[in-house]
Amino acid sequence: MSVKQISVFLENKKGRLAELTEILEREGINMRALSLADTADFGVLRLIVDDVDRCVAVLRAAGYVAQVTEVIAIEVEDRPGGLHRILKVLGAAAINVEYLYAYVEQRKAAAVVICKVDDRGKAVSALQKAGIPSISADVLKSL
Repeated sequence: MSVKQISVFLENKKGRLAELTEILEREGINMRALSLADTADFGVLRLIVDDVDRCVAVLRAAGYVAQVTEVIAIEVEDRPGGLHRILKVLGAAAINVEYLYAYVEQRKAAAVVICKVDDRGKAVSALQKAGIPSISADVLKSL
Protein backbone atom coordinates (compact mmCIF):
# COMPACT_ATOMS: atom_id res chain seq x y z
CA MET A 1 0.00 0.00 0.00
CA SER A 2 1.52 3.32 -0.99
CA VAL A 3 0.73 7.00 -1.01
CA LYS A 4 1.72 9.52 -3.69
CA GLN A 5 3.99 12.32 -2.54
CA ILE A 6 4.80 15.39 -4.60
CA SER A 7 8.36 16.75 -4.56
CA VAL A 8 8.71 20.35 -5.70
CA PHE A 9 12.02 22.07 -6.33
CA LEU A 10 12.08 25.66 -5.08
CA GLU A 11 14.67 28.38 -5.55
CA ASN A 12 16.13 29.32 -2.19
CA LYS A 13 14.72 32.87 -2.33
CA LYS A 14 12.49 34.81 0.00
CA GLY A 15 8.81 34.33 -0.70
CA ARG A 16 9.02 31.27 -2.99
CA LEU A 17 7.29 28.97 -0.51
CA ALA A 18 4.56 31.55 0.11
CA GLU A 19 4.01 31.87 -3.65
CA LEU A 20 3.50 28.13 -3.91
CA THR A 21 1.15 27.91 -0.93
CA GLU A 22 -0.85 30.82 -2.35
CA ILE A 23 -1.40 28.80 -5.54
CA LEU A 24 -2.55 25.78 -3.54
CA GLU A 25 -4.90 27.94 -1.46
CA ARG A 26 -6.38 29.57 -4.56
CA GLU A 27 -6.93 26.14 -6.16
CA GLY A 28 -8.45 24.65 -2.99
CA ILE A 29 -5.75 21.99 -2.64
CA ASN A 30 -5.29 20.86 0.96
CA MET A 31 -1.85 19.92 2.24
CA ARG A 32 -2.02 16.95 4.62
CA ALA A 33 1.72 16.79 5.42
CA LEU A 34 4.88 18.49 4.26
CA SER A 35 8.62 18.58 4.67
CA LEU A 36 11.07 21.20 3.42
CA ALA A 37 14.82 20.59 3.12
CA ASP A 38 17.25 23.07 1.69
CA THR A 39 20.68 23.50 0.16
CA ALA A 40 22.42 26.76 -0.65
CA ASP A 41 20.63 27.16 -3.98
CA PHE A 42 17.33 25.33 -3.77
CA GLY A 43 14.90 23.56 -1.50
CA VAL A 44 12.94 20.36 -1.91
CA LEU A 45 9.36 20.59 -0.68
CA ARG A 46 7.70 17.23 -0.15
CA LEU A 47 3.90 17.30 0.02
CA ILE A 48 1.07 14.93 0.72
CA VAL A 49 -2.08 16.56 -0.66
CA ASP A 50 -5.74 15.68 -1.13
CA ASP A 51 -5.62 15.81 -4.96
CA VAL A 52 -2.23 14.75 -6.33
CA ASP A 53 -2.96 14.90 -10.07
CA ARG A 54 -4.55 18.36 -9.93
CA CYS A 55 -1.80 19.66 -7.65
CA VAL A 56 0.95 18.50 -10.01
CA ALA A 57 -0.86 19.99 -13.02
CA VAL A 58 -1.40 23.34 -11.27
CA LEU A 59 2.20 23.55 -10.07
CA ARG A 60 3.67 22.60 -13.44
CA ALA A 61 1.43 25.15 -15.16
CA ALA A 62 2.85 27.77 -12.77
CA GLY A 63 6.40 26.81 -13.78
CA TYR A 64 7.40 24.58 -10.88
CA VAL A 65 9.30 21.33 -11.30
CA ALA A 66 7.08 18.75 -9.56
CA GLN A 67 7.60 14.99 -9.39
CA VAL A 68 5.46 12.23 -7.90
CA THR A 69 7.06 9.59 -5.68
CA GLU A 70 5.46 6.54 -4.08
CA VAL A 71 5.96 6.49 -0.30
CA ILE A 72 4.32 4.64 2.57
CA ALA A 73 2.28 6.18 5.38
CA ILE A 74 2.60 4.32 8.64
CA GLU A 75 0.44 4.68 11.73
CA VAL A 76 2.64 5.10 14.80
CA GLU A 77 1.68 5.03 18.44
CA ASP A 78 2.05 8.59 19.77
CA ARG A 79 4.26 7.64 22.71
CA PRO A 80 7.96 7.37 23.51
CA GLY A 81 9.45 4.61 21.38
CA GLY A 82 6.69 4.62 18.75
CA LEU A 83 9.03 5.56 15.91
CA HIS A 84 11.78 3.28 17.20
CA ARG A 85 9.42 0.29 16.96
CA ILE A 86 8.92 0.95 13.24
CA LEU A 87 12.61 1.54 12.56
CA LYS A 88 13.49 -1.68 14.39
CA VAL A 89 11.06 -3.66 12.18
CA LEU A 90 12.38 -2.09 8.97
CA GLY A 91 15.99 -2.61 10.06
CA ALA A 92 15.36 -6.27 10.88
CA ALA A 93 13.94 -6.69 7.36
CA ALA A 94 17.07 -5.01 5.87
CA ILE A 95 15.03 -2.10 4.51
CA ASN A 96 16.81 1.22 4.04
CA VAL A 97 14.92 4.36 5.05
CA GLU A 98 15.86 7.07 2.55
CA TYR A 99 13.98 9.81 4.39
CA LEU A 100 10.92 10.29 6.54
CA TYR A 101 8.79 12.97 8.15
CA ALA A 102 5.88 12.77 10.53
CA TYR A 103 2.87 14.57 11.93
CA VAL A 104 0.48 13.93 14.80
CA GLU A 105 -2.99 12.72 13.83
CA GLN A 106 -5.59 14.90 15.54
CA ARG A 107 -8.40 12.41 16.14
CA LYS A 108 -6.60 9.69 18.06
CA ALA A 109 -3.42 9.08 20.01
CA ALA A 110 -1.38 8.32 16.94
CA ALA A 111 1.11 9.91 14.61
CA VAL A 112 1.63 9.30 10.92
CA VAL A 113 5.10 8.74 9.49
CA ILE A 114 5.62 9.31 5.78
CA CYS A 115 8.54 7.13 4.78
CA LYS A 116 10.52 6.64 1.56
CA VAL A 117 12.17 3.23 1.58
CA ASP A 118 14.11 1.21 -0.94
CA ASP A 119 11.51 -1.60 -1.08
CA ARG A 120 7.90 -0.51 -0.37
CA GLY A 121 6.34 -3.96 -0.72
CA LYS A 122 8.82 -5.60 1.61
CA ALA A 123 8.45 -2.72 4.10
CA VAL A 124 4.65 -2.92 4.19
CA SER A 125 4.81 -6.70 4.58
CA ALA A 126 7.32 -6.48 7.46
CA LEU A 127 5.25 -3.80 9.19
CA GLN A 128 2.03 -5.80 8.80
CA LYS A 129 3.69 -8.89 10.28
CA ALA A 130 4.68 -6.75 13.29
CA GLY A 131 1.10 -5.48 13.66
CA ILE A 132 1.94 -1.96 12.47
CA PRO A 133 -0.68 -0.61 10.07
CA SER A 134 0.09 1.34 6.93
CA ILE A 135 -2.44 3.92 5.78
CA SER A 136 -4.01 4.14 2.34
CA ALA A 137 -4.15 7.36 0.35
CA ASP A 138 -7.94 7.50 0.81
CA VAL A 139 -7.70 7.18 4.59
CA LEU A 140 -4.89 9.73 4.68
CA LYS A 141 -7.08 12.26 2.85
CA SER A 142 -9.78 11.92 5.50
CA LEU A 143 -7.48 12.50 8.49
